[in-house]
Amino acid sequence: MPARRTPSDRPEGRRRRWSTAGRLAVTGAAAGGVLAAALALPGAAGLRGGSLEQQFADATATKVAMDASKNSISRSVGAEDTSDPTTAAEARAAAAYVEAERALPDPRLREAAVAQPRRARPQDRWAMANGCYRLAGRPVFFKPTDLGSYLLHTADRGFLAAGGERVAEPSPATVWTARERGGRFTFTNDRGPLRIGAASTFALTRTTGCAAYPESQIDVSGGPHAGVTSFQEVRGYADAHTHGMAFEFLGGEAHCGRPWHEYGAPYALVDCEDHTVTGGYGGVLESVLSGTPSHDPVGWPTFEDWPAPNSLTHEGTYYRWLERAWRGGQRLFVNLLVENNQLCQLYPLKRNSCDDMDSVRLQAEDMYAMQDYIDAQAGGPGKGFYRIVKDPWQARRVINAGKMAVVMGIETSVPFGCTMKLGVPACDAADIDRQIAEVHRMGVRQMELVNKFDNALSGVAGDAGAIGPVVNVANFLETGTFWDMRHCEPADRESHDNNQVAVPDITAGVQDALFGAIASLGLPTVPLPLYPSPDHCNNRGLSTLGEHTIEELAKRRILFDPDHMSVKARRQSMDQIEAMRYPGVLSSHSWSTPDTYPRIYRAGGFVAPYAGDSTGFVEKWRRHVGWADERYYFGLGFGADINGLGAQGNPRGADVRNKVTYPFRGLGGVRVDRQRAGQRVFDINVDGVAQYGLYPDWVEDLRQVAGKDGADIVDDMARGAEAYLQTWERAYGVRPDSCRNPGLRRQWSKVRGLVRPGMTTTAVMRAVGQPYQRLGASYRFCAKAPGDPKVVVRVAFSRAGEVTGVRRLG
Repeated sequence: MPARRTPSDRPEGRRRRWSTAGRLAVTGAAAGGVLAAALALPGAAGLRGGSLEQQFADATATKVAMDASKNSISRSVGAEDTSDPTTAAEARAAAAYVEAERALPDPRLREAAVAQPRRARPQDRWAMANGCYRLAGRPVFFKPTDLGSYLLHTADRGFLAAGGERVAEPSPATVWTARERGGRFTFTNDRGPLRIGAASTFALTRTTGCAAYPESQIDVSGGPHAGVTSFQEVRGYADAHTHGMAFEFLGGEAHCGRPWHEYGAPYALVDCEDHTVTGGYGGVLESVLSGTPSHDPVGWPTFEDWPAPNSLTHEGTYYRWLERAWRGGQRLFVNLLVENNQLCQLYPLKRNSCDDMDSVRLQAEDMYAMQDYIDAQAGGPGKGFYRIVKDPWQARRVINAGKMAVVMGIETSVPFGCTMKLGVPACDAADIDRQIAEVHRMGVRQMELVNKFDNALSGVAGDAGAIGPVVNVANFLETGTFWDMRHCEPADRESHDNNQVAVPDITAGVQDALFGAIASLGLPTVPLPLYPSPDHCNNRGLSTLGEHTIEELAKRRILFDPDHMSVKARRQSMDQIEAMRYPGVLSSHSWSTPDTYPRIYRAGGFVAPYAGDSTGFVEKWRRHVGWADERYYFGLGFGADINGLGAQGNPRGADVRNKVTYPFRGLGGVRVDRQRAGQRVFDINVDGVAQYGLYPDWVEDLRQVAGKDGADIVDDMARGAEAYLQTWERAYGVRPDSCRNPGLRRQWSKVRGLVRPGMTTTAVMRAVGQPYQRLGASYRFCAKAPGDPKVVVRVAFSRAGEVTGVRRLG
């Protein structure tokens, strides 16, 4: 196992059950000890001392609350009522529309190559990647560490160092940069060129007899699906909310493992040092979040206890697991750069800045570095499956090439430095404009305004139950004020913020016990406000700076996500979105409310419910189908929230009647078997979504859970990437299609004049709107003519995507 940096001393964590009384007293310092749990999920009551049995009981209660939250239609409300603001007739009409959409012709797909063909002799300095070649008479496996750099892994599982010497462990001395000249290769590092005997240039020839470098398997056979043209309708699953670079957040020491490492899986998939040195008993954050008092700290190769659905501090998006998701049908992946400065400051171990924007910049750099690393594994620049995209047309080309479009986004508590102190903003419009321009240059194309705390842009939904007071203290530490929760009575009984402990729950005995516990710690107290009876709505809404931020996001075509906002702020933001007629809006992980989802669909936006358990997601899917808007293409995404302290889907059990049977056929006809990583074999039936590579299996589990509707839910999910891209196109000002929107139809004579030979697909859409169908090398639109309200128009394109003809079909 690789050596990790020496851990700092970590104070013993204590867990204490929080209650409320009169002017509830909670210490700011004590809140620091429990904030890690509080910021993550409902039900976490902090860090408690006492027996392992008691800790286990508390953690189990936390897990139960977490499981309930992950399957809710909305994670931002405390009520369990399931009333729907949409009428039954409207829901039936929407469902009928979606059913009709499923009957439309599917785009023709082809099978793309997984990797470039390997030649007998490498054609360039990148082509040796993960191949076996004879070097100076010996078989050597070339494991890329970056583009053009390699570990030279010997047949006896060592590494070549200077002079051809074999060493047991990788190090900078064993990383060699390759260069090619005249069909021969040189290898150099900081210590000079590689020399073996008298030779310093080498002819490489494919051979056998190498020891493969240890790596997680894919266990998907068949090439990835791709389009027959670069501009046709796409097929693929869409994850609108994951934190692939979370190994850097909270100071870089709270998250264990990372999505890639230059020395591969044995060095990327390792536990945190505070977990390791205590034999798995020192990970108090992990214990509270997972529901277990300890765990086996060994990751690769045994993975005895992690990754797992509720192991929330361990890496879930290792690049080979992402690769398996891609091979299994996923084609769009939104990576949200994430930070919480208060939790970072309170966490005792750190190596990175706690400033939200510093962390955003660092994680953005990491995304490009990981793209390079994946390219290196695939044989050169641009050859990897992980492609960062910056507009919907680039994303469409990437997906139709058989790769995965990666969108960069932001979810952080203090974006652009826009905290506030006692209601006074710490930023102004110029700060916001400058930093939106900066993150746009970095590649950010999706964004939320808040996460856990009120800020200068918006009020927040808050957290419910026992953790509410703790997160509220953190809000106080950040802003100098508590949440301004007031009594409200939403008509649907769902669309309110998270309810806080209120007057009916307060007793003198509880108050005395809490004050006594705090006094025993010798810590100052911070009195919390007394809230009225539920339901609660945060009175802090969308500020003028928040309105300005949304305007600037829209100007830059950045998709706006109102998740985590207070109900008041979210409604105000949707009012603004509708007034601006800006379709670039989405909910990425169920932190909106049921009054908002229909408005997002009506605006032309996109929704990706939180993934959670397959059983819970199927119920969410049924409800979202009833909110679909017939004016827009329908497809559903999911929000994994993996690595974001969000629990993943639990297993349903290997003995259920409708379990997933391996192998199964995935999207595009690929064959999906159980995944192997080191000594561990993952099975969705018994392991749940233990890590990201199991999302194709989760989709198959959706099919099984949905029963007779199984084909329908998979169809809607497979249309998710296309639905996201169409929302993104509309954010660029492209009008919705004129077949679904009769009021947008132009005269056939006008359309014929607007669409000219040689125009690109993008230019055509800017001229006449989105196509109704994009099949192969042609698009279909609708127009009108005297006496004919619907004229179908076919525009044909060359393979290069330029207009070759326009004709009327009816």
